[in-house]
Amino acid sequence: MNQPMTTQSTLVAALWPSADRLDLLRLGLLAIAGSLLMTLAAKIQVPFWPVPITMQTFATFVIGMAFGWRLAGATMLLYLGQGAIGMPVFTWGGGIVYFTGPTAGYLIGFLAAAVLVGWLAERGWDRHAMRTLAALALGELVILGLGGAWMAILFGPAKAWTAGIAPFLLGDALKIALAALFVPACWKIIGKLRA
Repeated sequence: MNQPMTTQSTLVAALWPSADRLDLLRLGLLAIAGSLLMTLAAKIQVPFWPVPITMQTFATFVIGMAFGWRLAGATMLLYLGQGAIGMPVFTWGGGIVYFTGPTAGYLIGFLAAAVLVGWLAERGWDRHAMRTLAALALGELVILGLGGAWMAILFGPAKAWTAGIAPFLLGDALKIALAALFVPACWKIIGKLRA
């Protein structure tokens, strides 16, 4: 029997609905899978100009949109916790030092952005490319804002802009566009499968 999807559902809820008895197991497996996706995305380095890019921003947005704000937040906390205890989940390794160095703001930005885009996705912002694009642009502002603010504290605003924001704008715009096409396409496929 086909059930209409509400604007509150997420991709994960549409693909793998909750079963009350097994929901904690389901959520745990999804959080682990999301953390693995973040780790893989951190290790992928795409040659680009002016700097190579990783796929962490893309993974953050897909996790947020697919999981919704609560599960995305828990997933990102798991990922950051793994990194904090020394697991090599970040681009260059792991350890608590990452939370005091130049990338700390971006790591916290991943958490905040995943929660924000997940919250917007639960309200239907992930169904059409333009609304998805707007949600992801807001998420990007959060990542760059927190990352740039932390770098400004460490190195000053000028260096934060030239080393921590400007070199990533073009690559991040491409990742946003890719995610803005990917997530609504997933919804269309789900709709066709359920028809």
